[in-house]
Amino acid sequence: MSTPALDAEQLYRFYHAGDDETLALRGVSLALAPGEMVAVTGPSGSGKSTLLACLAGLDDPDAGMVRVRGERLSRRGERERARIRSRSIGMVFQSANLVEHLSLADNIHAVRALADRPIREGVTELLDAVGLRHRARALPAQLSGGEAARAAIAVAVANDPAVILADEPTGELDSGTAGRVVQLLARRAAAGAGVLVVTHDEQLATTADRVMHLHDGQLAS
Repeated sequence: MSTPALDAEQLYRFYHAGDDETLALRGVSLALAPGEMVAVTGPSGSGKSTLLACLAGLDDPDAGMVRVRGERLSRRGERERARIRSRSIGMVFQSANLVEHLSLADNIHAVRALADRPIREGVTELLDAVGLRHRARALPAQLSGGEAARAAIAVAVANDPAVILADEPTGELDSGTAGRVVQLLARRAAAGAGVLVVTHDEQLATTADRVMHLHDGQLAS
């Protein structure tokens, strides 16, 4: 059996506000295979953002474990988690993951410098794939909403990651642009990446190989 691109075991996450305790994640387990696209749906407040943060190593679960290609991500120092992210994880956020004072091409170069390893796909090829070759020198503020969404995916996959984590990547996009973003993510999965998407978009969810539902911090198929 091949090693999962990403696996999480029994994740728990607690938050405290005074005497009140909120249990954001309640024993969440999942495995994401290379080449698989999984959609996670659920109402606001169900724990989706907390789950993504733990899977990306941006937050540490209070219990449980996250591994990326078999390498432990949880309960390591931030420097080690950042190293794993830069080499193996691409993240697509609702607010585009772009450095404002860098051009689109330079954003991609910066991500690749952090990855510190050879990348097969050239910058021009990557921008061609998202239809933004002609915008290589544009600053993020000069991009339209649809262009920024596609640019966010280009930057997320610039390090040729084993895992792509996307938070509502089609939110606030028109149907045509949303469809193109869905195709880009599906293409990455077809190329061997494990793709996990948090979404309310039915079109995106139906494209996924599996749909999982998060409710009150618990995950079900």
